[in-house]
Amino acid sequence: MKKSEKTKITVSKITAASISEFGKNGYAGGTINHICKSGINKGLLYHNFTGKDELYLCCLNLSCQRLIRHIRERDGTKNLESYLIARMDAFSAYPDEAHIFFEALLSPPAHLAEKVDSALSEFNALNEQISQKVLDTIVLRNGISKEDAVSYFCLIQTMLNGCFSSPSFRNIALQEKMELHEKMLSQLLDYMLYGIAKEEN
Repeated sequence: MKKSEKTKITVSKITAASISEFGKNGYAGGTINHICKSGINKGLLYHNFTGKDELYLCCLNLSCQRLIRHIRERDGTKNLESYLIARMDAFSAYPDEAHIFFEALLSPPAHLAEKVDSALSEFNALNEQISQKVLDTIVLRNGISKEDAVSYFCLIQTMLNGCFSSPSFRNIALQEKMELHEKMLSQLLDYMLYGIAKEEN
């Protein structure tokens, strides 16, 4: 076997063990020692990664890619409803990856915030793509451009994420927080598109 192939296999084993570790214990609770207890050689780990930060960011990137791929494979980019269903299905299918994703989204390690934002950019781009598709199916009010509406979509999600990052949600288990976040996101998008007041006849 070629050296490059061996390296690829080694890195794959390290990242699989790391996704499991960070998925269960988060960034703060995850440790290199715990990862190595799963049969990973510490010397090989440090040969391929500079340390915990680089490993965590690698796991976040892989998690985002896996979730996005799952959503696309489930035809989740067709419309808003199919997206939200496929998104929740992806989170259920890959719980460790979902936990890494949501921790990064709602309470990223402060010193990695900029790099975490970069890692989440592809997922954010997918959200924007769905927003564009939704807006293609409705007639906007006079004076509201498609760009304004997309910006508002993004603002709504940013505000929701900020709410879930607040002390009010600190003591809620991550799994429960994930489910509540997705439910509230669905409701907010519905309210934004169709309003909350009953239309008079």
